[in-house]
This record gives sequence, C-alpha cells and structure tokens, in this order.
Amino acid sequence: MPKPDIPIKRKDNPMECVREKTPAVAMNGPRDPHVCPDDMAMGSACPSHEAKMEVRDLNLHYGDFHALKDISLSFPKNEVTALIGPSGCGKSTLLKTLNRMNDLVEGCTVQGCVELDGHDVYRTMPATDLRRRVGMVFQQPNPFPMSIYDNVAFGPRTHGVRNRGELDDIVESSLRDAAIWDEVKDRLKRSALGLSGGQQQRLCIARALAVKPEVLLLDESTSALDPISTAKIEELVDELRHRYTVIMVTHNMLQALRVSTKTAFFLLGEMIEADDTETLFTHPRDERTADYVAGRFG
Repeated sequence: MPKPDIPIKRKDNPMECVREKTPAVAMNGPRDPHVCPDDMAMGSACPSHEAKMEVRDLNLHYGDFHALKDISLSFPKNEVTALIGPSGCGKSTLLKTLNRMNDLVEGCTVQGCVELDGHDVYRTMPATDLRRRVGMVFQQPNPFPMSIYDNVAFGPRTHGVRNRGELDDIVESSLRDAAIWDEVKDRLKRSALGLSGGQQQRLCIARALAVKPEVLLLDESTSALDPISTAKIEELVDELRHRYTVIMVTHNMLQALRVSTKTAFFLLGEMIEADDTETLFTHPRDERTADYVAGRFG
C-alpha cells in the first residue's frame, strides 16, 4: 500500500524524530485518542486499544544493506501480535530492535522512533532497563549450564535480589506462569540441560518472566519443538497475554491464526500490511498478502 508523504523532522540524534501534525480527518463519532489522524487517513490498522509499544518511520541498516524500510506499527497492550513473512523479510530484525539487541551488531544503524509506553527507548532508557521490561525468548532453547533453580533466579540476582525466600517465591511463580512447575518442582537443583526441548523452552520463558517484564518477545520459539510441546507453548501464550504484551515471530500461519489477535505481514524489509488476525487472513488488502497466506509463495 503506498504511504502518504508525512514530513519528518530529524534532529542531530538519528533516533529522535517528530511527526508533524496533520489535519484531523472528519469522522462520525468521537475520534479514538490512540489513532493518529494521518493513520486514519491512510486506512491504517492501528488498533483502538492502547499501544504498549510502537515503532514509527523505522529504518535499519546493516552496513549498506537496508534491512527495515520505513516501518510504522503499534503493538496493543495485553494482546498477541504475530509477525509473519518469508525468511529474510525483517521479522526477527524488528523483534531485536524492540529491545535493542541490534546494539550488539557491528555496523548496525537505526533511524526512527521505537517507543515503550510513549518513551523513546533509544534516547531516554538505558538498554539494561529496557531489556528487563522487554524480555526475549529465542528460536533455539538456550538454558544456562546450571540448575533449573539458578536459571530462573539468574535475572533477579542480576538485578539485586539476594533474599533466599524472595528468590524461592520468584522461581516458583515464574515456573508456574510458564506451565512447567509441576514437571520440575522435585528436581530444581538438577541441571537444566537434562530437560527435553519443550521443557527447556518453557524454562527459558520462565527465566524471562522472572524479572517481571511488561512485554515478551518470542522469536520463532516453537519452530524447533515437536507438536505436543508446540501446543503447550501456544496454550501458555494465550494465558500470558492477559498479563503481558506478547510479540511473536512465526513461520507457521496456522499458529498465527490460533494464537494472535493482530498480525503484520513483512516482505523484503517492508511491512506490507497489518490488521486484526482474522481480517488479514480472510480479507487482506494487498495482493501480496493474499498470495502469502494462501501459500502461493514463502
């Protein structure tokens, strides 16, 4: 979909941007305060729900390679947003940009706005604070080579929690939230590497939840799991969305349909369209989206 020409003022800091005010669009009834007038003018799928995170006019380069191109997308609070698209389209790159994991990549430059609760995460928030509030679980389970207990307690200890009783409570509640407590409660002191793949992934989710994040990023977190383990993770995500904002990358379109409430389709570094999941899959506005969800390419 062609984007309107929205003038942007950029200051010396490449991550500081200000969107110019545009005239409000006449609509029947009161205007939703969470939708910008220019987004309404372009028929954007900005949700009526409060946005927990938002990116605007985001461009990311790895050296000379333009990986993300003018991405503007909001992530509704306490909902699950799925990012879909073929390999190499920029889904995981966007996910890593949300908690500044790309800071660790040499030659990576980012321009545009990335906001958490309205605060620019690149200008006003230390990376350590951001990553505590925005947790991430990767494609391959990556438990630390230590006990199950110490894996979950690692984050709280890093943030200064030393009281054993408090740590015990955090470990138990996090493992319960990740739906794995009953499976490991009698072997907390055993190595996490002895767990199955599905159990390891749920342990990694518990480890992320232990620092009480507000947003949980899942980067193809079920792609390496068997169907039974995948179903458990999907059930868990459906439960977690009532307390957390979940943003997930998936190649499994049926998974996006089952789990997410909003879906965004990416192709060659561009976001082609975003809408509530049912609408995007049944009545896509762009022919490329229709072809992808129908399985004609990917």
